[in-house]
Amino acid sequence: MADTAIFDVDGTLVDTNYQHALAWYRSFRRFDIVLPIWRIHRSIGMGGDQLVPSLTSDEVEERHGDALREAWTEEFEPMIDEVQPFDGAHDLLAEVKRRGFQVVLASSGKSEHVEHFLDLVDARGLADAWTSSDDVEASKPAPDLVQTALDRVPGSSGIMIGDSPWDAIAAGKADIPTIAVRTGGFSPEELRDAGAVSVFDSLRDLIDGLDDTPLARARA
Repeated sequence: MADTAIFDVDGTLVDTNYQHALAWYRSFRRFDIVLPIWRIHRSIGMGGDQLVPSLTSDEVEERHGDALREAWTEEFEPMIDEVQPFDGAHDLLAEVKRRGFQVVLASSGKSEHVEHFLDLVDARGLADAWTSSDDVEASKPAPDLVQTALDRVPGSSGIMIGDSPWDAIAAGKADIPTIAVRTGGFSPEELRDAGAVSVFDSLRDLIDGLDDTPLARARA
């Protein structure tokens, strides 16, 4: 049994994945790199340090990686006010907290974006801690972010809640199981193949099904 619920933010609690994909598409275009947006979407959930070489090459990362990530920030931030929380985001955090879990938010995004989304979901009074890509050397699918999130609280075991295969892969590397939701646009098969122990269509569906998951009750 787990005592800590580790929530991904982008694509799980707030509806950002397609804005992220479009921002990356535009940032690559600045460097005359044209990628199909569907391919970019397949990599959303990775941090920018992982996404650039995964979609292009190590050479592009070495030559343009930092500039591409800066361009992504410039492209994404004008869209941030369009972002809305998914239905049930606050209620899910509150219910998991009520069941005795410590709640930690773990995002591959930038710290200032995480702070904005905390307010959007009204999560400051519910989260025991939160992390961002600024807190680790390597973002998802490396396990660093998930492990750092667990280290932020006095818990001993965690359960990940995420929307992308990269959440499940990162958590699996840290020996933490994942509950997945389809809010990021990935199929149940993709999420299960990445290691998710269960998949829900929405946050409301997850709330209704909590009793049948490792989030039924926290470890004493």
